[in-house]
Amino acid sequence: MLKGNVPILATAFDEHGAVDFASIEKLVKFLLAQGIDGLALFGNASEGYALTSGEKEALFACVKRLTGALPLVAAAGGASSAVAIEDIQRVQRWGAQVAMVNPPSVVKPGPDEIYNFWRDICEACDIDIMIQDAPLMTGVNIAVPTLVKLCEDFPTIKYIKVEQPPTTLKITALKKALGDRVGLFGGLNGGFLYEELRRGIVGTMPACEFPEVINAILNAWQHNPRDAQALFYRYLPFLRYGVQPGIGVAVHKTVLHQGGIFATDVVREPAKRIDQVTRDELRDLTAALPLAVLEANQ
Repeated sequence: MLKGNVPILATAFDEHGAVDFASIEKLVKFLLAQGIDGLALFGNASEGYALTSGEKEALFACVKRLTGALPLVAAAGGASSAVAIEDIQRVQRWGAQVAMVNPPSVVKPGPDEIYNFWRDICEACDIDIMIQDAPLMTGVNIAVPTLVKLCEDFPTIKYIKVEQPPTTLKITALKKALGDRVGLFGGLNGGFLYEELRRGIVGTMPACEFPEVINAILNAWQHNPRDAQALFYRYLPFLRYGVQPGIGVAVHKTVLHQGGIFATDVVREPAKRIDQVTRDELRDLTAALPLAVLEANQ
């Protein structure tokens, strides 16, 4: 079962807006050196919404070549089950072990439409499925009873990434109903990681510029939860800084650029580049916290 630290891979672009594969290779090698349990592509922090199909295929091939047997999660889906099935089958052919799927969100579905969407997917696809429950992004709320019924009826649904605040309450309700049959993951850049660990998550899927911090918290949780709590509280201002709507992606990329891993901090619209005041705030914040990504450039 997938578990532990599964960061979302950021996508590097050059000054002209093209995918910068050299920078992406540097990032993947950095993550592998720090030690991760899996890697996720094409999520929100990857700017997957702004990548063409051809760019996604080339990016996946680049990452797969570098990561070997490391589990790869690919965000896939669409505004209808037919579109989602095609996308999921595509990433499975590329070599993904898990497809992370949001509910359709162009036409907001009710419980029956949500159930039918994943029913169609599970009948057509044999890859492990992760439901991404992220209503702040999709505008679609999936109630706990609906999630429980989906997991009980369709065994290919192996994971839920819980990103509906308050995540802690939803994790507890899902854990009580499903036990260990489904792996629950945290998200929202690890902003509630300590509390989510107390509630029973098996892993987390944050941004990718601080893997050693997440590893240290997860390792401390296994041996001394108080140490995990202290470490989490120390880095919490940094974690929250990376989930600001509209600029969160730019925050991640600015740190990677500052660390010399990305050649630029270019983002694609509708994400926004950060202004100089925000850039200065971020430098003040990272100056107060040890980060492996910045140590080589200091």
